[in-house]
Amino acid sequence: MEYFFNFEKLAYVTGKKPDGCILCLIRDNAPEVVNLTVHESELFIVSINLYPFNPGHLMVFPRRHLTDIRELSAAENLELSVLINQTLTLIDGLYNPAGYNIGYNMGAAAGASIDHIHMHIIPRYPRELGIADLLAGRRVLVESPLDSAERVRKAFLSSSDSASGTTEV
Repeated sequence: MEYFFNFEKLAYVTGKKPDGCILCLIRDNAPEVVNLTVHESELFIVSINLYPFNPGHLMVFPRRHLTDIRELSAAENLELSVLINQTLTLIDGLYNPAGYNIGYNMGAAAGASIDHIHMHIIPRYPRELGIADLLAGRRVLVESPLDSAERVRKAFLSSSDSASGTTEV
């Protein structure tokens, strides 16, 4: 099944937002934001992007409200490195992408619409661009962001269970 997903990113960027930082609100499980968290560690949260470029498009962000990657502590940098590797392995197994775009938009001039540093991990595939991509800001996705969140969340749980020698109940 394909989803005709409407990217209302401009409405999101220019529209009314909840009071406070959206990523901090996700961290705090605030009811006024959509929470697509798939994994939480001591220092970071991994979430499906509500406006994904492709299925499995993730955002990794620190629990602490930071605006610059240079503010990350040594412990945060180490955990982030491990978490990125774990996340890439999971996405490889779930979506089998041909490549990735990985990076930050730091500052409004760089395209950051959220003032809380976050890394994007975007699975990429050959021949992604289609006619729907060119019309009215829409893309054909093979999976909704809600379904992606459930799928990736289960993979993180299975990965954690395998690493600890426990089984999911």
